[in-house]
Amino acid sequence: MVRWVREQGARWMLVLAVFELLVLIVSLMVAARLRFMHSAADLAAFSVGLELRATIFGLIIVTAMAAVGLYLPNLRENRLGMLVRQIMGFAAGGVAVVFVFYMIPQLFIGRGVILFALLISFPLVVLGRSIYLRLIDLKALRRRILVLGAGRRAQMINDNMRRRVDRRGFIVIGYVPLPGETTVIAADHLLPCPESLDLVIRQLQVNEIVVAADDRRGQLPMHQLLECKQMGVTVTTLVSFFERELGKVKLNLIDPSWLVFSDGFDATPLRRLGKILFDSAATFTVLALTWPLMLVTALAIIIESGPGAPILYRQERVGEKGRIFKLIKFRSMRTDAEADGVARWASKSDDRVTRVGRFIRKVRIDELPQLWNVMRGDMSLIGPRPERPQFVEELAKKIDYYELRHCVKPGLAGWAQLNYPYGADEKDAAEKLKYDLFYVKNHNFMLDLVILVQTVEVVLFRRGAR
Repeated sequence: MVRWVREQGARWMLVLAVFELLVLIVSLMVAARLRFMHSAADLAAFSVGLELRATIFGLIIVTAMAAVGLYLPNLRENRLGMLVRQIMGFAAGGVAVVFVFYMIPQLFIGRGVILFALLISFPLVVLGRSIYLRLIDLKALRRRILVLGAGRRAQMINDNMRRRVDRRGFIVIGYVPLPGETTVIAADHLLPCPESLDLVIRQLQVNEIVVAADDRRGQLPMHQLLECKQMGVTVTTLVSFFERELGKVKLNLIDPSWLVFSDGFDATPLRRLGKILFDSAATFTVLALTWPLMLVTALAIIIESGPGAPILYRQERVGEKGRIFKLIKFRSMRTDAEADGVARWASKSDDRVTRVGRFIRKVRIDELPQLWNVMRGDMSLIGPRPERPQFVEELAKKIDYYELRHCVKPGLAGWAQLNYPYGADEKDAAEKLKYDLFYVKNHNFMLDLVILVQTVEVVLFRRGAR
């Protein structure tokens, strides 16, 4: 049982979400009984279809908590910060619940029951998450990993995963040096080179072997690794390990053969149809919710810049398969921002940005007109952010595999925007490409949905914008 829990470490966040959903469902059902405890007839009438309404209530609150980042696996917050996010999630969820239940009379619950349910569930969710954070930090419940190799590539695990939150789901029990390899791992982290790898696996209760050899030609004990796989131990390459744990593709570790033979890069007709349906439904929903905000933004730009100044800004960007299209945004810079025609990266505290522009860029309102680009088919709602042709031409010459990000339509929101701040130079572009390639390789409906919901957290906490 303990072995099963260790191997499911990457799914613990899903377990937490399911637990909190159940707490919310039960809380609403208990709240209904408290509200009508003195009237059995009213309780019986109210209880018709209560399970469905309680489930919808739970799903709305869980979605709101996801929107403020509470299900991010690498979330770094102290107890106060976590509590603030939980309060924000419940507050936003409560407003959304009232809106939904009053808009659809068949789902009506009532303010009293909703308030009771929130008061019951909030302390239980706070307590449950506190216990969860303690549990996942227990060494006994973390996946036990043996690293095969002790050279430069193996050291990258320590260099790239220093924080405790980076290793929340696993523990590295040691590094096994390989013959002919220059050892750079500290001696206290090394394990003696075993004659039989399967004995070490049994003794140390290893769940996974990460192959991190500097040179795999003729050095790997392939027969022993095969025996370990037959024992139920997972054998993973270093590239796949980083991809899974960090959500990005390490460009300095990959080669064309890995890109060709690895799983992912799904571009089947069924996947494309699903993407189109998702874009259509989500775009019209976002448009219906944000059109008043766009109207206010347009008025603010007119008031600041005068009636004759343009409200929208059109700029050439590179889309799917390198096709150039005109991206539409609310104008956030002065009209003479690039009067000389030279494309420039936006810098921190850029003096070209207007007062209204500074605010709408921080909360990403300037991006909303791109919904028109999505409806036209130039963009998708979720995907790598489109870059300007001048920047793409330069970056493609200097960064390997940069053109691969154009295998899919660019997006209004993206995986890189969730995981990395605003890119303002070539170094940032190279780092964001690691996340873009992860998305291109692994994109599906669930990942798109996660990105869409967690983009709300980026907007609320103003991460990354300039």
